[in-house]
Amino acid sequence: MSYHNPYTPPRKSATFDDYTLAEIRRAAATGIYDIRGAGTKRKVPHFDDLLFLGASISRYPLEGYREKCDTSVVLGTRFAKKPIHLKTPITIAGMSFGALSGNAKEALGRGATIAGTSTTTGDGGMTDEERGHSQILVYQYLPSRYGMNPKDLRRADAIEVVVGQGAKPGGGGMLLGQKISDRVANMRNLPKGIDQRSACRHPAWTGPDDLEIKIMELREITDWEKPIYVKVGGARPYYDTALAVKAGADVVVLDGMQGGTAATQDVFIEHVGMPILACIRPAVQALQDLGMHRKVQLIVSGGIRSGADVAKALALGADAVAIGTAALVALGDNDPRWEDEYRKLGTTAGAYDDWHEGRDPAGITTQDRELAARLDPIAAGRRLANYLKVMTLEAQTIARACGKNHLHNLEPEDLCALTMEAAAMAQIPLAGTSWYPGKGGL
Repeated sequence: MSYHNPYTPPRKSATFDDYTLAEIRRAAATGIYDIRGAGTKRKVPHFDDLLFLGASISRYPLEGYREKCDTSVVLGTRFAKKPIHLKTPITIAGMSFGALSGNAKEALGRGATIAGTSTTTGDGGMTDEERGHSQILVYQYLPSRYGMNPKDLRRADAIEVVVGQGAKPGGGGMLLGQKISDRVANMRNLPKGIDQRSACRHPAWTGPDDLEIKIMELREITDWEKPIYVKVGGARPYYDTALAVKAGADVVVLDGMQGGTAATQDVFIEHVGMPILACIRPAVQALQDLGMHRKVQLIVSGGIRSGADVAKALALGADAVAIGTAALVALGDNDPRWEDEYRKLGTTAGAYDDWHEGRDPAGITTQDRELAARLDPIAAGRRLANYLKVMTLEAQTIARACGKNHLHNLEPEDLCALTMEAAAMAQIPLAGTSWYPGKGGL
């Protein structure tokens, strides 16, 4: 005889939670894997698990209204004749025209230009609007070669060779047919309205020796003027960084699993790659072991949201950061004012589930002309510029509190960790101690 205790509610499984059960039922009903945009939604150790140790008696703080704290950064000083000079170490990550509307790409260029920083093309080539409104534009060279041509390589201010992406290291890109408009199809030499998948690896090389040859070709095409970046997803950051440097990169871009994507398999987003917090110190160590730290610049991305995140990334050894998801939110994406329309799509503002569908009510992740027209690129650009300004000021405030007159003077010694996991990943002492897991001793 069974007995149910009326005072105890039924207990659900932590392993088979409601989301997991729903996914099993969806897979059983459809026979296809789930596709979505954005980055991981699982909670992983992140910059929130680190704190700064402000100055007191043992350290001397700087007065915010009287003493300067520089935020500038120069990228591409190793080989390029024309390195990039930025007013802030916060750059805009690569997001394609196709994934984003033309108005959104223009707005990113406008905002970055006002803030004195760079924006990046993404897959699918360069649009005239983006080039025209971006004072500093980085051209992404991806496995797909969609829209790639030597003319645009020369029009760019830097070239980013994309080997991997944080949301899907080892995986190729996706662009669903509903976002392949006439213009996107023409730029990418694809049939209109047909799902597109780009390759997971470059057709021109199979290893670092071949990458070195490709980088040399790109330098010859651009007369050695443009800095050459190499972007890798956060999987094996020490070796990938070291091999990128040996192949001749001026800049290494390291993208953690919190970094977004226009569309890929959900299982990829949630189960492949590492948090950016676990990636930075191995990459910095590789640069230091090669005697190239600060000579080859390191840009990190994946879940950067605030000036505090920026300051922590730089304190761990990065030279700059890149933002993607946060930049789209600043433009107006997933705004609660469109909540009724998000609900009609079966999602909610802030869930980012709609990016791949091409029906974004905010007019940002869409190719629908009527929806795209909702985004005013001038106003959206100003919002992005305001956001970049606030992030920069926040990072400056923290640096001054630590007694530093340049953001690059922040260092691991300025940080402590709140959790054992963050301490181990970032190699930062647990708060109140001088120890982190793996260091040895107490």
